[in-house]
Amino acid sequence: MRALSSLRLDPAEGEDRPRVVVAVSGGADSLALAAATAHAASEIGIRPIATIVDHGLQPASTEVAQRAADAVRSLGLDAEVVSVVVDGGGGPEAAARSARYEALDDAAERWDASAVLLGHTLDDQAETVLLGLARGSGSGSLKGMAEVTGRLIRPFLSVRRSETRAAVAELGVEPWEDPHNTDDSFARVRVRTRVLPVLEAELGPGIAEALARTAEQAREDAEAFDEMIEEFIEEICEPAEAGLSVDVGPLSANPAALRHRIIRLVARGEFGVSLSRTHTLAIAALVTDWHGQGPVDVPGIRVSRNGRRLHFAAAESGATLLE
Repeated sequence: MRALSSLRLDPAEGEDRPRVVVAVSGGADSLALAAATAHAASEIGIRPIATIVDHGLQPASTEVAQRAADAVRSLGLDAEVVSVVVDGGGGPEAAARSARYEALDDAAERWDASAVLLGHTLDDQAETVLLGLARGSGSGSLKGMAEVTGRLIRPFLSVRRSETRAAVAELGVEPWEDPHNTDDSFARVRVRTRVLPVLEAELGPGIAEALARTAEQAREDAEAFDEMIEEFIEEICEPAEAGLSVDVGPLSANPAALRHRIIRLVARGEFGVSLSRTHTLAIAALVTDWHGQGPVDVPGIRVSRNGRRLHFAAAESGATLLE
């Protein structure tokens, strides 16, 4: 109940109440979310339906999905099982995640849902922050997962995994134990079972909570910073042929952190591209170390300098990309 107070939906009654999709895997976290949603649905004015995604990656996955649906129905929610084909790139974990989110997005469209609820917990947040730091993702990794991203809502980001397990045990519901959650070939599993316990043992309890607090503070700072930068970008950018032109003067006059963030925001906002640090620094060199060199090609974008303007355009086919 407490965790769902973050929902911000237009109040209505009866059939006019907004639909909400609850993502359920059959694990303790998602079953606890389903139970909390069923309990709070009338109070917060929603009509929930649980969507169980069958990835088809494990033996008896269909039976597991059906058991999850039965468990959800016993908690008082309607449920559906959606089968997907996992065949994307980026490794099996990333491909499964992409297929799952696509299925949830389709479910939201099919049910005309205002929100999709996800069962990520405080522990998931802590793991996400540590993984981001280990990958060298910069300050952006400290933000972790947002409580609200579009219509995706994570009401349990302040709830420990131990609490969700205790909740389903009290309800008498048997959660599914995903074997992938104990497979240490996955980096997230190693963080969960090895890294965090060592940090707790060596630095004292409360590491997961501290990481989650750090994520929340970093997200607040980043959102405020990005909002100010977006206003600044409007002043120094103008439309150009097949792209955007940026005034070099303000870029060179500002600190590197601001300059790099502007470059990343332009790339993401105009072209939907997330730049690595290597790519960002290469583009920034056109501002701070320009001696007539040619354009920089990164995935999806070609950036060139013409006098006092930096020109961002969609990458030409066949361009040699900066690795």
